[in-house]
Amino acid sequence: MQNIFRRLALFLLLAAFQQFASAQDAAPRDTSRGDAMISRYFAAQTAKLGNASLAAYQSKEAWEKDRATHRERLFEMLGLDPMPEKTPLTPVITGTVEHDDIVVERLHFQSRPGLYVTGNLYRPKQQSGPLPAILYVCGHGRVKKDDISFGNKTHYQHHGAWFARNGYVCLTIDTLQLGEIEGIHHGTHNLGRWWWNSRGYSSAGVEAWNCIRSLDYLQSRSEVDGERIGVTGRSGGGAYSWWIAALDERIKCAVPVAGITSLQNHVVDGCVEGHCDCMYMVNTYRWDYAQVAALVAPRPLLISNTDKDRIFPLDGVVDVYSKARRIYELYGKRDHIGLQITEGPHKDTQELRIHAFHWFNRFLKGEDPLIETAAVKLFEPEQLRVFAQLPKDELNTTIDETFTATAVLPEAADVTVGNCQTAGYCKRLTELCFRGWPDKDEVSVKQQLEKTAFEAEHDGVHLSAFTFSPELNIDLTLFVLRSSKVKPEALKLSVLNVLDEQGWSEFLATVRVGFSKSFENETTAAPDDSAWSSLARLLKANPWGMAYVCPRGIGPTAWDQSARKQTHNRRRFMLLGQTLDGMRVWDIRRALRALRAVDGNERVAIWCQAEREMSGIALYATLFERSTVKRLDLYDLPTSHRDGPTFLNVLRQTDIPLTVAFAAQRTKVVIYDNAPERWAFPVSVIERHEDLKGQVQIRRRP
Repeated sequence: MQNIFRRLALFLLLAAFQQFASAQDAAPRDTSRGDAMISRYFAAQTAKLGNASLAAYQSKEAWEKDRATHRERLFEMLGLDPMPEKTPLTPVITGTVEHDDIVVERLHFQSRPGLYVTGNLYRPKQQSGPLPAILYVCGHGRVKKDDISFGNKTHYQHHGAWFARNGYVCLTIDTLQLGEIEGIHHGTHNLGRWWWNSRGYSSAGVEAWNCIRSLDYLQSRSEVDGERIGVTGRSGGGAYSWWIAALDERIKCAVPVAGITSLQNHVVDGCVEGHCDCMYMVNTYRWDYAQVAALVAPRPLLISNTDKDRIFPLDGVVDVYSKARRIYELYGKRDHIGLQITEGPHKDTQELRIHAFHWFNRFLKGEDPLIETAAVKLFEPEQLRVFAQLPKDELNTTIDETFTATAVLPEAADVTVGNCQTAGYCKRLTELCFRGWPDKDEVSVKQQLEKTAFEAEHDGVHLSAFTFSPELNIDLTLFVLRSSKVKPEALKLSVLNVLDEQGWSEFLATVRVGFSKSFENETTAAPDDSAWSSLARLLKANPWGMAYVCPRGIGPTAWDQSARKQTHNRRRFMLLGQTLDGMRVWDIRRALRALRAVDGNERVAIWCQAEREMSGIALYATLFERSTVKRLDLYDLPTSHRDGPTFLNVLRQTDIPLTVAFAAQRTKVVIYDNAPERWAFPVSVIERHEDLKGQVQIRRRP
């Protein structure tokens, strides 16, 4: 049987080469079915999370009971659990500049060794005692001349100047990306760094951490009253205002400007396409954004926005305000939350500033004088520059590689893969990586399979197609082939092939030889008589069934193939506390159950095989369905999630070699790799278990 299976693997490989060129010349795809399906799915998932947001809290006591847990989870979703060590800030003032009655210090400190924060500290020239302080966090305002970045702190300098001229100390800090040392915010937005999701990393976490350390710095200054600190900023700075206000009680008053809106706006209305990663935590616990806002309660909070802001739309801002206001009402502090909406686009308008100044005067000074001075820029960018030469030991540009800790695989001799250990491994992954899976089967597999999509016969081969729904609003098709002479109950083996786009093209080319009418609505692919003959001979010579399935977004359910839409649909999954790859694991889990429910397969041995990007998907599906799959054959399996598949937080928990070992506890895993030493770890783990010897095999690729 192994020789035959190797022949089958060789056939698939040859078919890949034969069909790849013709697939490239295929006619434009009709993706309307996939587009409609994924739109329904996103809308339903978003509504589910939005409707549940804060709805359970009907009393102050109920909210207070859970508030600490929610805050801990926000730390975790920002990559700050465990909290980094608060190492010495080593602040350095590199110079000062003055204007009339204010002094501006050019300074930097290190929020962790090598992670530099550049900023300007604005203060009055004369003061008789400690003053209230404002942490001003900047939005995306690039200021660059002759390839020198002066930092977005210079773009937003007018805010710091106003505060200093009106009796405050204001620390304005650069952000990671647009600071004097230019880091990266856009990892998944346009750089394809999907491993950020796997690592549990977002540039939002760096901004939150820099804000925490900025408060440490402010409290170290004798000019500052450390019990009267507020925060504000707009756009990206509005988002960072939310992070620090929600995380740190030292913020006594907050005015986030144009920095938050609802999941509905981001996911369904498409605002995600206009935002970089610094706007988003890794949404492990599947929050809508009102839950972030609620963590500020009952401290004074003014939510500020314009009415024509395309990336923070009015309805979403009002939704966040309305849900957060209910938590304030539980505290009897409705006067501590405000909503300010002014006319205008996404812009730093004077009207927005005036209301913020009033709010801080009211709650940090206990006064509300007439605002008589405008916020104006007083300095040239060069005057506010901190570094003459950038530090050589900076980690800002590579901080995504180290900011969140990754799991270190144990020694092979310390790993036990018994039933209890494997169950615990799966439980941990479910809680931290696959929390977006449905709580239970939403649609009965057996009921679905009673409705066969179609059946046909050709050249002694029987083809059945079954529609099944791994969850609501997702409809997939399972294709099953067998010899027409073999009754379903006489099958000895069924093999599930998990297809990527290349695999789907190969499958289409093969079955079009005899079943073209059944696939007439699919992308045209030239029939491959040779591939069909090989497959037909295989099936007619053996009591085997060959099944094929494409997870969501592939083949029959492919959605818009443009790079932009592909990218931002993946980001939509992340905002919903999922990943596309993670939900494809769920699809294959349900495909395996569907295959088992097909007539004749109730007791048959089931094998699974996958190539390229689907190999890791099939591995994890098998791990969770380990009583179903007897053997798993994987081609081109990556050795680390750094290269895929992408699951939330998975690199903080484990990596692929350890998963192979646990999957092999019930399923024989055959990996085709011409560098077998790459898989020494799982082989060593399994060979230590007498009853599991041979469960992991490494073979050269055909």
